[in-house]
Amino acid sequence: MRRLNRKKTLNLMKELDAFPKVPESYVETSASGGTVSLIAFTTIAFLTIMEFMVYRDTWMKYEYEVDKDFTSKLRINIDITVAMRCQYVGADVLDLAETMVASADGLIYEPVVFELTPQQKELQRMLQLIQSRLQEEHSLQDVIFKSAFKSASTTLPPREDNSLQSPDACRIHGHLYVNKVAGNFHITVGKAIPHPRGHAHLAALVSHESYNFSHRIDHLSFGELIPGIINPLDGTEKIASDHNQMFQYFITVVPTKLHTYKISAETHQFSVTERERVINHAAGSHGVSGIFMKYDISSLMVTVTEEHMPFWQFLVRLCGIIGGIFSTTGILHGVGRFVAEIIFCRFRLGSYRSTSVPLPDGHTNNHLPLITENSTH
Repeated sequence: MRRLNRKKTLNLMKELDAFPKVPESYVETSASGGTVSLIAFTTIAFLTIMEFMVYRDTWMKYEYEVDKDFTSKLRINIDITVAMRCQYVGADVLDLAETMVASADGLIYEPVVFELTPQQKELQRMLQLIQSRLQEEHSLQDVIFKSAFKSASTTLPPREDNSLQSPDACRIHGHLYVNKVAGNFHITVGKAIPHPRGHAHLAALVSHESYNFSHRIDHLSFGELIPGIINPLDGTEKIASDHNQMFQYFITVVPTKLHTYKISAETHQFSVTERERVINHAAGSHGVSGIFMKYDISSLMVTVTEEHMPFWQFLVRLCGIIGGIFSTTGILHGVGRFVAEIIFCRFRLGSYRSTSVPLPDGHTNNHLPLITENSTH
Protein backbone atom coordinates (compact mmCIF):
# COMPACT_ATOMS: atom_id res chain seq x y z
CA MET A 1 0.00 0.00 0.00
CA ARG A 2 2.79 2.41 0.88
CA ARG A 3 4.58 1.64 -2.38
CA LEU A 4 1.37 2.24 -4.31
CA ASN A 5 0.79 5.61 -2.65
CA ARG A 6 4.39 6.56 -3.19
CA LYS A 7 4.11 5.63 -6.86
CA LYS A 8 0.94 7.69 -7.25
CA THR A 9 2.61 10.65 -5.60
CA LEU A 10 5.62 10.30 -7.88
CA ASN A 11 3.40 10.14 -10.99
CA LEU A 12 1.51 13.22 -9.80
CA MET A 13 4.75 15.14 -9.34
CA LYS A 14 5.84 14.11 -12.84
CA GLU A 15 2.60 15.47 -14.29
CA LEU A 16 3.26 18.81 -12.53
CA ASP A 17 6.72 19.09 -14.05
CA ALA A 18 6.90 22.44 -15.86
CA PHE A 19 10.31 21.61 -17.34
CA PRO A 20 9.80 18.49 -19.49
CA LYS A 21 12.93 16.71 -20.61
CA VAL A 22 13.39 16.13 -24.33
CA PRO A 23 15.45 13.10 -25.35
CA GLU A 24 18.72 13.98 -27.04
CA SER A 25 17.73 11.93 -30.11
CA TYR A 26 14.90 14.42 -30.75
CA VAL A 27 17.14 17.48 -30.47
CA GLU A 28 18.64 18.91 -33.65
CA THR A 29 21.60 21.27 -33.49
CA SER A 30 22.66 23.73 -36.17
CA ALA A 31 25.45 26.21 -36.85
CA SER A 32 23.02 29.13 -36.78
CA GLY A 33 21.69 28.03 -33.40
CA GLY A 34 25.21 27.78 -32.03
CA THR A 35 26.02 31.28 -33.29
CA VAL A 36 22.90 32.74 -31.71
CA SER A 37 23.65 30.93 -28.44
CA LEU A 38 27.18 32.35 -28.40
CA ILE A 39 25.81 35.86 -28.95
CA ALA A 40 23.21 35.33 -26.21
CA PHE A 41 25.79 34.10 -23.66
CA THR A 42 28.12 37.01 -24.47
CA THR A 43 25.30 39.53 -24.05
CA ILE A 44 24.21 37.93 -20.78
CA ALA A 45 27.76 38.07 -19.42
CA PHE A 46 28.17 41.73 -20.42
CA LEU A 47 24.82 42.83 -18.96
CA THR A 48 25.44 40.83 -15.79
CA ILE A 49 28.71 42.68 -15.21
CA MET A 50 27.01 46.03 -15.86
CA GLU A 51 24.16 45.14 -13.49
CA PHE A 52 26.62 44.16 -10.78
CA MET A 53 28.31 47.55 -11.14
CA VAL A 54 24.92 49.22 -10.74
CA TYR A 55 24.28 47.08 -7.68
CA ARG A 56 27.54 48.19 -6.08
CA ASP A 57 26.82 51.87 -6.75
CA THR A 58 24.72 54.07 -4.48
CA TRP A 59 22.60 57.17 -5.05
CA MET A 60 21.41 60.10 -2.97
CA LYS A 61 17.73 60.45 -2.07
CA TYR A 62 16.39 63.94 -1.28
CA GLU A 63 13.41 64.46 1.03
CA TYR A 64 11.91 67.81 2.01
CA GLU A 65 10.06 68.86 5.14
CA VAL A 66 9.35 71.98 7.17
CA ASP A 67 12.12 72.98 9.56
CA LYS A 68 10.52 73.29 13.01
CA ASP A 69 13.72 74.04 14.91
CA PHE A 70 13.78 77.75 15.72
CA THR A 71 15.53 77.72 19.08
CA SER A 72 18.93 76.29 18.22
CA LYS A 73 21.92 78.38 17.20
CA LEU A 74 23.37 78.57 13.72
CA ARG A 75 27.11 78.11 13.40
CA ILE A 76 28.98 80.16 10.77
CA ASN A 77 32.46 78.96 9.81
CA ILE A 78 34.60 81.74 8.35
CA ASP A 79 38.03 81.94 6.76
CA ILE A 80 38.41 85.18 4.77
CA THR A 81 41.55 87.14 3.91
CA VAL A 82 41.18 90.88 3.29
CA ALA A 83 43.94 92.97 1.71
CA MET A 84 44.05 95.45 4.61
CA ARG A 85 45.89 95.48 7.89
CA CYS A 86 44.09 93.94 10.84
CA GLN A 87 43.94 97.20 12.80
CA TYR A 88 41.95 98.79 9.96
CA VAL A 89 39.10 96.25 9.61
CA GLY A 90 36.40 94.84 11.85
CA ALA A 91 33.90 92.01 11.44
CA ASP A 92 30.58 91.45 13.19
CA VAL A 93 27.08 90.07 12.64
CA LEU A 94 23.89 92.10 12.77
CA ASP A 95 20.88 90.03 13.76
CA LEU A 96 17.95 91.44 11.82
CA ALA A 97 15.30 89.82 14.00
CA GLU A 98 16.40 91.36 17.30
CA THR A 99 18.35 94.30 15.78
CA MET A 100 21.37 93.47 17.89
CA VAL A 101 25.03 92.92 17.22
CA ALA A 102 26.18 89.37 17.74
CA SER A 103 29.52 89.12 19.44
CA ALA A 104 32.42 88.29 17.14
CA ASP A 105 34.71 87.02 19.89
CA GLY A 106 35.08 83.67 18.12
CA LEU A 107 37.00 85.24 15.23
CA ILE A 108 40.79 85.46 15.04
CA TYR A 109 42.55 88.32 13.24
CA GLU A 110 45.85 87.08 11.84
CA PRO A 111 48.28 89.31 9.88
CA VAL A 112 49.30 87.53 6.66
CA VAL A 113 50.63 88.17 3.17
CA PHE A 114 47.79 88.45 0.65
CA GLU A 115 49.73 86.94 -2.25
CA LEU A 116 49.58 83.15 -2.32
CA THR A 117 52.44 80.74 -2.75
CA PRO A 118 52.55 78.52 -5.89
CA GLN A 119 51.23 75.54 -3.90
CA GLN A 120 48.36 77.61 -2.51
CA LYS A 121 47.54 78.99 -5.97
CA GLU A 122 47.33 75.45 -7.31
CA LEU A 123 44.75 74.49 -4.67
CA GLN A 124 42.78 77.66 -5.33
CA ARG A 125 42.70 76.95 -9.08
CA MET A 126 41.48 73.44 -8.34
CA LEU A 127 38.66 74.79 -6.15
CA GLN A 128 37.64 77.30 -8.81
CA LEU A 129 37.59 74.54 -11.43
CA ILE A 130 35.37 72.38 -9.23
CA GLN A 131 33.06 75.32 -8.62
CA SER A 132 32.66 75.92 -12.34
CA ARG A 133 31.92 72.23 -12.92
CA LEU A 134 29.38 72.18 -10.09
CA GLN A 135 27.47 75.01 -11.75
CA GLU A 136 27.21 72.96 -14.96
CA GLU A 137 26.76 69.45 -13.55
CA HIS A 138 24.71 69.41 -10.36
CA SER A 139 25.05 65.64 -10.01
CA LEU A 140 28.65 66.16 -8.89
CA GLN A 141 27.28 67.35 -5.56
CA ASP A 142 26.15 63.78 -4.83
CA VAL A 143 29.70 62.56 -5.42
CA ILE A 144 31.00 65.17 -2.97
CA PHE A 145 28.45 64.12 -0.36
CA LYS A 146 29.42 60.45 -0.70
CA SER A 147 33.15 61.20 -0.54
CA ALA A 148 32.97 63.38 2.58
CA PHE A 149 35.77 62.70 5.08
CA LYS A 150 37.43 60.65 2.33
CA SER A 151 38.82 63.48 0.24
CA ALA A 152 41.58 65.80 1.33
CA SER A 153 40.89 68.96 3.25
CA THR A 154 39.97 72.02 1.19
CA THR A 155 41.81 74.47 3.45
CA LEU A 156 44.88 76.22 2.07
CA PRO A 157 48.21 74.65 3.04
CA PRO A 158 50.47 76.80 5.26
CA ARG A 159 53.11 78.98 3.68
CA GLU A 160 56.40 77.17 3.22
CA ASP A 161 58.51 80.07 2.00
CA ASN A 162 60.33 82.23 4.53
CA SER A 163 59.26 85.49 2.94
CA LEU A 164 60.68 88.64 4.46
CA GLN A 165 57.73 90.61 3.12
CA SER A 166 55.78 92.33 5.87
CA PRO A 167 52.10 91.29 6.29
CA ASP A 168 49.83 93.43 4.13
CA ALA A 169 46.54 91.60 4.73
CA CYS A 170 44.39 90.24 7.52
CA ARG A 171 43.07 86.71 7.74
CA ILE A 172 39.80 86.57 9.68
CA HIS A 173 38.96 83.00 10.61
CA GLY A 174 37.00 81.11 13.23
CA HIS A 175 33.33 80.48 13.88
CA LEU A 176 30.30 82.29 15.25
CA TYR A 177 27.00 81.15 16.78
CA VAL A 178 23.99 83.24 15.78
CA ASN A 179 20.23 82.87 15.96
CA LYS A 180 18.49 80.96 13.16
CA VAL A 181 17.07 84.09 11.59
CA ALA A 182 18.13 86.36 8.77
CA GLY A 183 21.28 88.34 9.43
CA ASN A 184 24.17 90.24 7.95
CA PHE A 185 27.80 89.30 8.46
CA HIS A 186 30.02 92.11 7.27
CA ILE A 187 33.63 93.22 7.23
CA THR A 188 34.21 96.94 6.92
CA VAL A 189 36.60 99.69 7.95
CA GLY A 190 37.19 100.17 11.67
CA LYS A 191 36.47 98.08 14.74
CA ALA A 192 32.88 97.61 15.82
CA ILE A 193 31.81 99.65 18.84
CA PRO A 194 28.63 99.17 20.91
CA HIS A 195 25.81 101.62 20.26
CA PRO A 196 22.39 101.79 21.96
CA ARG A 197 20.54 102.33 18.67
CA GLY A 198 22.36 99.78 16.58
CA HIS A 199 26.01 99.40 15.83
CA ALA A 200 28.85 101.47 14.40
CA HIS A 201 32.44 101.12 13.24
CA LEU A 202 35.29 103.40 14.26
CA ALA A 203 36.49 104.38 10.79
CA ALA A 204 37.43 108.02 11.29
CA LEU A 205 41.09 107.23 11.92
CA VAL A 206 41.53 105.27 8.69
CA SER A 207 42.36 107.22 5.51
CA HIS A 208 40.50 106.47 2.27
CA GLU A 209 43.75 105.76 0.45
CA SER A 210 44.28 102.66 2.62
CA TYR A 211 40.85 101.21 1.73
CA ASN A 212 41.32 97.94 -0.18
CA PHE A 213 38.60 95.33 0.12
CA SER A 214 40.16 92.87 -2.27
CA HIS A 215 39.53 89.58 -0.54
CA ARG A 216 39.76 85.85 -0.83
CA ILE A 217 37.21 83.46 0.68
CA ASP A 218 39.07 80.30 1.55
CA HIS A 219 36.10 78.83 3.38
CA LEU A 220 32.55 79.81 4.30
CA SER A 221 29.99 77.34 5.58
CA PHE A 222 27.02 77.09 7.88
CA GLY A 223 26.37 74.40 10.46
CA GLU A 224 28.62 71.52 11.39
CA LEU A 225 32.04 71.66 9.79
CA ILE A 226 32.47 68.62 7.51
CA PRO A 227 35.92 68.09 5.93
CA GLY A 228 35.84 67.33 2.23
CA ILE A 229 32.61 69.23 1.49
CA ILE A 230 33.12 72.04 -1.03
CA ASN A 231 30.88 75.06 -0.47
CA PRO A 232 29.78 77.53 -3.17
CA LEU A 233 32.12 80.35 -2.08
CA ASP A 234 35.24 78.30 -1.35
CA GLY A 235 38.15 79.55 -3.45
CA THR A 236 36.45 82.84 -4.42
CA GLU A 237 38.79 85.78 -4.99
CA LYS A 238 37.73 89.37 -5.70
CA ILE A 239 40.08 92.23 -6.58
CA ALA A 240 38.81 95.74 -5.86
CA SER A 241 39.13 98.25 -8.69
CA ASP A 242 38.45 101.24 -6.43
CA HIS A 243 39.08 102.21 -2.81
CA ASN A 244 35.38 102.75 -2.05
CA GLN A 245 34.03 99.43 -3.31
CA MET A 246 31.24 97.29 -1.86
CA PHE A 247 31.04 93.52 -2.30
CA GLN A 248 27.68 91.93 -1.51
CA TYR A 249 26.78 88.26 -1.21
CA PHE A 250 23.09 87.35 -0.89
CA ILE A 251 22.95 83.88 0.64
CA THR A 252 20.00 81.52 1.13
CA VAL A 253 20.78 78.85 3.73
CA VAL A 254 18.95 75.51 3.63
CA PRO A 255 19.17 73.23 6.72
CA THR A 256 20.38 69.81 5.62
CA LYS A 257 20.60 66.43 7.33
CA LEU A 258 23.21 64.25 5.66
CA HIS A 259 23.10 60.47 6.15
CA THR A 260 25.62 58.42 4.20
CA TYR A 261 27.46 55.15 4.84
CA LYS A 262 30.43 57.18 6.10
CA ILE A 263 28.91 60.06 8.07
CA SER A 264 25.72 61.29 9.66
CA ALA A 265 25.70 65.03 10.29
CA GLU A 266 23.49 68.10 10.37
CA THR A 267 24.86 70.80 8.12
CA HIS A 268 23.56 73.53 5.84
CA GLN A 269 23.70 73.99 2.08
CA PHE A 270 23.41 77.43 0.60
CA SER A 271 23.10 79.25 -2.69
CA VAL A 272 24.60 82.67 -3.31
CA THR A 273 24.13 85.68 -5.59
CA GLU A 274 27.02 88.13 -5.93
CA ARG A 275 27.03 91.85 -6.57
CA GLU A 276 29.72 94.51 -6.44
CA ARG A 277 29.67 98.25 -7.04
CA VAL A 278 31.71 101.37 -6.38
CA ILE A 279 30.40 103.75 -3.71
CA ASN A 280 29.96 107.19 -5.25
CA HIS A 281 27.57 109.48 -3.40
CA ALA A 282 27.75 112.12 -6.12
CA ALA A 283 26.50 109.60 -8.70
CA GLY A 284 23.76 108.28 -6.40
CA SER A 285 25.53 105.05 -5.46
CA HIS A 286 25.22 105.19 -1.68
CA GLY A 287 26.42 102.71 0.89
CA VAL A 288 29.45 101.71 2.92
CA SER A 289 32.62 100.19 1.55
CA GLY A 290 33.23 96.65 2.70
CA ILE A 291 32.24 92.99 2.36
CA PHE A 292 28.60 92.20 3.21
CA MET A 293 27.16 88.70 3.43
CA LYS A 294 23.40 88.88 3.89
CA TYR A 295 22.01 85.45 4.71
CA ASP A 296 18.47 84.19 5.06
CA ILE A 297 17.32 80.86 6.52
CA SER A 298 14.99 78.71 4.42
CA SER A 299 11.88 77.30 6.10
CA LEU A 300 12.42 73.94 4.38
CA MET A 301 14.82 71.27 5.56
CA VAL A 302 16.41 68.76 3.22
CA THR A 303 17.27 65.21 4.26
CA VAL A 304 19.90 63.64 2.02
CA THR A 305 20.18 59.86 2.40
CA GLU A 306 22.54 57.52 0.59
CA GLU A 307 20.63 54.45 -0.64
CA HIS A 308 21.67 51.10 -2.05
CA MET A 309 19.86 48.60 -4.26
CA PRO A 310 18.47 45.65 -2.21
CA PHE A 311 19.90 42.22 -2.96
CA TRP A 312 16.49 40.77 -3.86
CA GLN A 313 15.99 43.50 -6.45
CA PHE A 314 19.39 42.70 -7.92
CA LEU A 315 18.38 39.02 -8.26
CA VAL A 316 15.05 39.93 -9.88
CA ARG A 317 16.76 42.20 -12.42
CA LEU A 318 19.40 39.53 -13.07
CA CYS A 319 16.73 36.87 -13.72
CA GLY A 320 14.92 39.28 -16.01
CA ILE A 321 18.10 39.84 -18.02
CA ILE A 322 18.85 36.13 -18.43
CA GLY A 323 15.28 35.07 -19.20
CA GLY A 324 14.62 38.03 -21.47
CA ILE A 325 17.73 37.47 -23.57
CA PHE A 326 17.06 33.74 -23.96
CA SER A 327 13.46 34.37 -25.00
CA THR A 328 14.32 37.22 -27.36
CA THR A 329 17.19 35.41 -29.07
CA GLY A 330 15.02 32.28 -29.42
CA ILE A 331 12.24 34.26 -31.08
CA LEU A 332 14.67 36.08 -33.39
CA HIS A 333 16.35 32.80 -34.32
CA GLY A 334 13.01 31.18 -35.13
CA VAL A 335 11.88 34.13 -37.24
CA GLY A 336 15.21 34.16 -39.05
CA ARG A 337 14.99 30.48 -39.91
CA PHE A 338 11.40 30.89 -41.10
CA VAL A 339 12.35 33.76 -43.41
CA ALA A 340 15.38 31.86 -44.68
CA GLU A 341 13.29 28.78 -45.48
CA ILE A 342 10.77 30.88 -47.44
CA ILE A 343 13.53 32.52 -49.46
CA PHE A 344 15.25 29.19 -50.23
CA CYS A 345 11.96 27.53 -51.19
CA ARG A 346 11.15 30.31 -53.66
CA PHE A 347 14.67 30.06 -55.08
CA ARG A 348 14.29 26.30 -55.61
CA LEU A 349 10.84 26.77 -57.12
CA GLY A 350 12.22 29.32 -59.56
CA SER A 351 14.99 26.92 -60.61
CA TYR A 352 12.45 24.18 -61.35
CA ARG A 353 10.34 26.52 -63.48
CA SER A 354 13.31 27.56 -65.59
CA THR A 355 14.27 23.96 -66.46
CA SER A 356 13.77 23.10 -70.17
CA VAL A 357 13.20 19.53 -71.49
CA PRO A 358 14.30 18.76 -75.12
CA LEU A 359 11.79 16.84 -77.29
CA PRO A 360 12.64 14.30 -80.03
CA ASP A 361 11.34 16.56 -82.82
CA GLY A 362 13.77 19.34 -81.87
CA HIS A 363 11.33 21.47 -79.90
CA THR A 364 11.79 22.44 -76.30
CA ASN A 365 9.30 21.88 -73.48
CA ASN A 366 9.49 24.74 -70.92
CA HIS A 367 6.74 23.42 -68.72
CA LEU A 368 7.51 22.47 -65.12
CA PRO A 369 8.49 18.82 -65.01
CA LEU A 370 6.64 16.40 -62.86
CA ILE A 371 8.45 15.89 -59.61
CA THR A 372 8.35 12.27 -58.56
CA GLU A 373 9.73 10.56 -55.54
CA ASN A 374 12.62 9.10 -57.54
CA SER A 375 13.53 12.51 -58.95
CA THR A 376 13.70 14.02 -55.49
CA HIS A 377 16.19 11.40 -54.46
